Amino acid sequence: MSSGGDAPRTSGEVPLGPVVAGWPGGFCPETDLGQPGEFPFTRGIHASMYSGRLWTMRQYAGFGTAEETNRRYRFLLDRGTTGLSVAFDLPTQMGLDSDASLAAGEVGRVGVAVDSLADMRTLFRDIALDRVSCSMTINATASVLLALYVALADEQGIPRDRLSGTVQNDILKEYVARGTFVYPVRPSLRLAGDVVAFCAREMPRWNPVSVSGYHIREAGSTAAQEIGFTLSNGLEYVSQALSRGLRIEEFAGRMSFFFAAHNDLFEEVAKFRAARRIWARLMRERFEAPDSCCRLRFHTQTGGSTLTAQQPMNNVVRVTVQALAAALGGTQSLHTNGYDEALGLPSASSAALALRTQQVLAEESGVAAWVDPLGGSFVVETLTQRLEAEALDCMRRVEEHGGAAEAIGVMQDDIHRAAYKFQREIESGARAVVGVNRHQSGEAPDPPVQPSYQEMEARQRASLAARREARDGERATQRLRQVREAAAGDDNLLPVMIGAVKAGATLGEISDELRRVWGTYRNPV
Repeated sequence: MSSGGDAPRTSGEVPLGPVVAGWPGGFCPETDLGQPGEFPFTRGIHASMYSGRLWTMRQYAGFGTAEETNRRYRFLLDRGTTGLSVAFDLPTQMGLDSDASLAAGEVGRVGVAVDSLADMRTLFRDIALDRVSCSMTINATASVLLALYVALADEQGIPRDRLSGTVQNDILKEYVARGTFVYPVRPSLRLAGDVVAFCAREMPRWNPVSVSGYHIREAGSTAAQEIGFTLSNGLEYVSQALSRGLRIEEFAGRMSFFFAAHNDLFEEVAKFRAARRIWARLMRERFEAPDSCCRLRFHTQTGGSTLTAQQPMNNVVRVTVQALAAALGGTQSLHTNGYDEALGLPSASSAALALRTQQVLAEESGVAAWVDPLGGSFVVETLTQRLEAEALDCMRRVEEHGGAAEAIGVMQDDIHRAAYKFQREIESGARAVVGVNRHQSGEAPDPPVQPSYQEMEARQRASLAARREARDGERATQRLRQVREAAAGDDNLLPVMIGAVKAGATLGEISDELRRVWGTYRNPV
């Protein structure tokens, strides 16, 4: 194995960084590290990593109406972003149309409102779906949003097997950490499995589930808990897919993961490496998966909970450190937060600067020229070993309680305790946060200019009413009945959902049919 250094690279030669032999504590470079692109993928899932292809630069965006969000997407694409990441408002995430009584005051506030196929057309106007990778952060209603996306592609004449992107579709972490669940656990897992099975059959370039540690970490977990609980959820999705008769080769290679990047540079790098190694070994040992299905591919987003409203320009530095950790840790795609997101939705200028942060790292820092440049570092390898052991302890705790679907309360409790400990450290001053409990300035930040949400909500409701009036109501009702019948049976729901949205049925109407059959989830106290 070649060592790192400053010597120029010749054509075809990939610098791998140093590896130290003779480590204490049972660490073995041959089995615990291996080569980049080879099992157990500690050093990365590709042999050449970024010297062969850069990570995808995504910018998470969505606010107000589909029209406003479309303008932001085209703004970012014009400035070099290579993938879109859609943020949906809370009513869309909860299966509510914009005119639902429970949606009042929330339409378009934390993401874009999408009620129907017409909104999806507007959202991606002048954007070729077969030329851009699209990630949709949506869970309880992931199947409906995917149905809308597929219906739009069908309208544009784009074959489904040419669509690339991700639908998060990770409902377990909603129960554990985030809260935008709708249906009970078992029907929700069935719905997530329908998405996996549909994509395996018709959308081979699409990632049907992105198992999210990001929201677990944002809820206050430790780095080790982020790994352990995320991978436990991932094992549940694998088991669900296998129980439907899918072979491991049909879906596991398209599973992806989603992690946070926080401020402890070396711990975060080690976290990504440990997660890859654990997942690879579990997939081989438990499911006899081939190496192509053992690669943990992941997207990273810099930590929203680390951003401070005090001295918000400091967040530029935090985001840079976190993005560097993601690159050094071998991420496949990356979103960098805007420095002003602790105050409100990111401005166009802060979103552009966040994208430029990635571009500077990729094109000026030299980090993309090396594969696992910190591999062999005593600090990083020690941290990787420690996090692996702690994460496996978390996974054992979940399995002792019956697996991820049965251990929701256990994971919640552990995360709450970790969050409480973290906050106490900040309040006591034991953990430094510049501008908050260190180096305060006393200056209040300028509040962001907020859009007129009431006016925007009224426009969205009026538009939705007009679409309902213009559609063939009998056809829409028939298609919704088919959704209800499929939910009561065992058939895959995606085909009937696609038919329903093409007939003008709305996201809320489809979700209501599922609620009638399955009921809703009540979080136990």
